[in-house]
Amino acid sequence: MNRFLYFVKKESLHILRDTRTILVVIGIPIVLTLLFGFAISTDVNNVNVAVCAPHKTVSIIETVESLQHNTLFTFKGYIPQNEIDATLRSGKAGAVLVFDEDYDRILAGTAGSGEKAVQIVLDGSNPTVSASAGVYLSAILNSIWGDSSQMDMIENHILYNPQMKSSYNFVPGILGLIFILVCAMMTSVSIVREKEMGTMEVLLVSPVKPIWIIIAKMIPYFVLSCINLASILLLAKFALGVPMTGSMAAIILISVIYIILALGFGLLVSTIAKKQVVALLISGMVLMLPIMMFSGMLFPTENLPVILRPFTYIVPARWYIDAIRKLMIEGLAFKGVLLEIGILTAMTISILRVALAKFNDRLE
Repeated sequence: MNRFLYFVKKESLHILRDTRTILVVIGIPIVLTLLFGFAISTDVNNVNVAVCAPHKTVSIIETVESLQHNTLFTFKGYIPQNEIDATLRSGKAGAVLVFDEDYDRILAGTAGSGEKAVQIVLDGSNPTVSASAGVYLSAILNSIWGDSSQMDMIENHILYNPQMKSSYNFVPGILGLIFILVCAMMTSVSIVREKEMGTMEVLLVSPVKPIWIIIAKMIPYFVLSCINLASILLLAKFALGVPMTGSMAAIILISVIYIILALGFGLLVSTIAKKQVVALLISGMVLMLPIMMFSGMLFPTENLPVILRPFTYIVPARWYIDAIRKLMIEGLAFKGVLLEIGILTAMTISILRVALAKFNDRLE
């Protein structure tokens, strides 16, 4: 055990003596969090919409059919009123149109003054959706009615993020990106550097088993990632005003699983690459780009072409970012992210098994 601890100490001292590594793994996450949280926002052009109608009158059905013909939206069917919150929290829809019981009378002008014909309930946990959904839906309803004076009969309700802050969307995405940067990229480069310098062979002939040497090299990056997790959560809470209304235990648990998964990716990359530059390129192209494009970090995955959407299911960051949004913004309890935890756990076990098997094959 003492020999194993010496390897952990060796790797930790190596990191502490390399100021560039410290700058990358500590400084860049803070800069990215503040940059994405304050400076960057995006809009979308596709929203999943459900409809709640107490009475499906002919005029309501015609209005919904007109909405279905609009390419900006995907109609997700009719739902009862008591399922509006569950539908939004589950991500099945980004907006719900709630038609008033007196919809026909309100449009005809025979109802009481101040009555709202339609309420638009929006999921504000992802501002890239809700920022444009309310405007688009209001404009389309106005065009269907053909009377701009009826716009005051529409009422918007934004749940989970009423201020429409883009930081609510980007903080979970930054967490998914940073752990890949710190864990996968830095771990793979660290192991490949030992190969390039010829010191890996020296370490492997020591009395410590190879598996413990690899674990020892991963522990410092795991600790740094935990520090990054704490710093980003604190920045999100106190600097960006992102709520932490869900289960904190679930946030920590799923983050630890994701960190271990990223470490496994780093080990897998190190078995493929023979030079540090190659390890950086593989980590950047194979890991970081899919996170940026296929995880929902920058824009909803529903906006992708149909042929590319299946790829989002094999990107671990997609499940991690979805879970963090549900926990942070929507305030779901632990059981609300059991699916994401299960999928990430299965991915982690699979990646570690493949990485360790390839590493052992290289040693043999």
